[in-house]
Amino acid sequence: MHEILLVAFRTVLLYIVILIVFRLMGKREIGELSILDLVVFIMIAEIAVLGIEDLKANILQTIVPIVLLMAIQISLAYLSLKSQKLRQVLDGKPTIIIDRGEIDEHAMRKQRYNFDDLMIQLRENEVEKVSDVSYAILEPSGKLTVLKKGKDGENNIIEVPLVIDGIIQTNHLQQIGKDEGWLRDKLMEKGYTTPSQISFCSYQGGELYIDEKDGR
Repeated sequence: MHEILLVAFRTVLLYIVILIVFRLMGKREIGELSILDLVVFIMIAEIAVLGIEDLKANILQTIVPIVLLMAIQISLAYLSLKSQKLRQVLDGKPTIIIDRGEIDEHAMRKQRYNFDDLMIQLRENEVEKVSDVSYAILEPSGKLTVLKKGKDGENNIIEVPLVIDGIIQTNHLQQIGKDEGWLRDKLMEKGYTTPSQISFCSYQGGELYIDEKDGR
């Protein structure tokens, strides 16, 4: 009876600790978890199970590693907000699988993504034919975002990020057939002397969307 009560106590205590830890780590949908999130969650789950099963171990030996993992995850998440390169290393970056109706087989091979995967996720997006797709983007989470063609069969125009966290996205500029000089001129016209003033800038249908940094 004593052991049963001890298991119940440790289970409830660890449940409360893990609930607090997950709350502090922030809200994200299960389908949007990054590799880092998954690693941390799996490790926390394993540590918690061991802490419940091993009644001889001090409960602090279970709680301390869980809190340490939380601190690591929060620290890396904060640093990734400040560094785009670190964010890409930790979370990866989106890959265009279908570009203006054309399947990019090179991009698929690079992501080890096969045609069965593509067709399954297209069906999940209620797409019957590949020819109906304007763009399909494989997100870092593994989710496929699909932009269908218009009713007249024309390709829709995708929003292309040109500045993220003050950094010019040269590869995206090449994608729309523009260069850095063009972008800087456009920003000057709108009163921005340097991209470092901008948190996010995107291009769609000939128009720029700009969000300034808030100074924090």
